[in-house]
Amino acid sequence: MRLTPLAASAATLALASLGALTGVAPAGAATSSSCTGGGFTVTAPDGRNVSNAKVANAAWTADSRLHVQGRYVEFDFAPVTGNVYDYVYTGAANPESMTPGVRTPVFASKTLSIGAVLRDETESKSDKGDLMLLSRGAGGKVKIQAKDCATGGIFQQEVETGGAVTFTHTLAPGMTYFVNPYTGKVNFGNGGVFRGKDSPQVATRVSQTATVTTWSVASGGRMGGVLGEDAVELSAGATACVQDCQAQNQIRGSLPVTDPAFGG
Repeated sequence: MRLTPLAASAATLALASLGALTGVAPAGAATSSSCTGGGFTVTAPDGRNVSNAKVANAAWTADSRLHVQGRYVEFDFAPVTGNVYDYVYTGAANPESMTPGVRTPVFASKTLSIGAVLRDETESKSDKGDLMLLSRGAGGKVKIQAKDCATGGIFQQEVETGGAVTFTHTLAPGMTYFVNPYTGKVNFGNGGVFRGKDSPQVATRVSQTATVTTWSVASGGRMGGVLGEDAVELSAGATACVQDCQAQNQIRGSLPVTDPAFGG
């Protein structure tokens, strides 16, 4: 995969920042302690707490959003389209935080090409630091799974429509995609120790710029997101799976980490 000239230029700047990381304290690895005190609250557009509820989508528009508030991350979810907006890393106190005390927008949006077809209902299940959102309609369904943690595999957006769907990931201002020189993989970051990575499953990258990536994702496939040390591990990636893609497709055990931001 090659970055476009714009992305290559941004990558050069990002790599220059990486070269200075030896003077920065390493960020923490992904462990259970990164989730300490985590928990989500889901709020409807009218202010209702719908953290564990089923709500009808019929009265909502494509612009209607549920607000998901956690200790470490927050974002908005559009139930009728399955889109995600304003994904933010809060910088809440945690020994493994990459931006301690600094609120850091990560994604401006993660949008799908299905349109406003999820008109039936949205189900929300929040259990401590784990969240599931499931929107259904005649056009299919979209599931969001999230964990409220400072690092690790903390986000997944899955779609079932019977055909391929285009996912478009747009980074927030200050974030840039770059080729990590220590892994050869594409990460996103802010020029400091912040590291993230898109995690595709049954998905093909269609285009890549400095701030926007598009993917073609098979029905039943998904796009995940990992932060911190998990984003720079030398893994082979996820297996091809379009049903019940959870534990059996996860990487088990330790993997080499060569990025000095997570050394020591």
